[in-house]
Amino acid sequence: MRNIKACLYLAPADRTTLERLVADGKTGQKIAARARIVLASGRGLGTNAIMREARVSKPSVWRWQAAYMEGGIERLLRDKDKGERAGKASISDAVRLAIVTKTAQEKPAAATHWSARTMAKAMGVGHTTVQRIWKEHGLKPHLTRTFKLSNDPNFAEKVVDVVGLYLNPPDKAVVLCVDAKSQIQALDRTQPGLPMKKGRAETMTHDYKRHGTTTLFAALDVKTGEVIGECLPKHRAKEFIRFLKKIDASVDKHLAIHAICDNYSTHKTPEVKAWLAKHPRFTLHFIPTSSSWLNLVERLFAEITRQRIRRGVFKSVDDLKAAIVAWIEDRNANPKPFKWTAKADTILEKTTRARKILEQSKAGTL
Repeated sequence: MRNIKACLYLAPADRTTLERLVADGKTGQKIAARARIVLASGRGLGTNAIMREARVSKPSVWRWQAAYMEGGIERLLRDKDKGERAGKASISDAVRLAIVTKTAQEKPAAATHWSARTMAKAMGVGHTTVQRIWKEHGLKPHLTRTFKLSNDPNFAEKVVDVVGLYLNPPDKAVVLCVDAKSQIQALDRTQPGLPMKKGRAETMTHDYKRHGTTTLFAALDVKTGEVIGECLPKHRAKEFIRFLKKIDASVDKHLAIHAICDNYSTHKTPEVKAWLAKHPRFTLHFIPTSSSWLNLVERLFAEITRQRIRRGVFKSVDDLKAAIVAWIEDRNANPKPFKWTAKADTILEKTTRARKILEQSKAGTL
């Protein structure tokens, strides 16, 4: 082949198409290189300059210049000897549909879900083909999500009540999300870990020493984001009453207190009811069963677990309690509320649809 300085004429439509191929991160490296060769040729660059820009050899430059002049962009997308689009195996629509159907409706004989390689073996195709088809159809068999629909007979009434407190809180009152995070373990690692540095994550041993547990009682102010918290040994009625007393002492006396709680039996004992009867400014609102997502304090517990507890090293329960108290104090120094936006009607509509789908699944009509 001759080393010539080629200047190809590119129609505006071809130039636009080639530029999009180069810019698209999903374009295969071979196709992107061919597009760069033709674009550079269209700008009048010489062979050596095109080699540097496209990072290809001299014969490749000449080959794809000739290929474009012979068959246009379509020729750049196909391997001459195979007669098919480069980088993509030829697969029929029937096989494609079979992979999608098998993934969604069947399970492998010896596993709970398909992997790309087990599906590829079952269908007689390459695993990258399976991955591409799954991506095109939004299928992710390696992932699963948990759910639980509440069977509370008063589900709708409780949702309306709690969401109403979030979206339209009463005047001259404070709305608190109250719950306890029990059995928080004071864990100490068996060996010292190594600090993070460039190219290496922080390390810690997989095993640990247990030094006891504590229970965090927390009340999250829905409006301000401030937290009233206290660590107590257990989660019993007497500890709950003690925490209610702390709330009573912390909240301005002229304000009514609406406390959103879960259905834990401790919150409904005769002792608790007797204490509430003597403190009429307290009103407890119970979320539906199996609906912890409806209590915003759970979001707070997730934050403290992620930020302070999960990777913490505690030599004793006192160390753990001190860390929790310090985290709450730091948060209260610059509190930020969690904003609730979902309306009760929207929640009830979604729940109704979910129940219908669950019933169809049980009946085998999906």
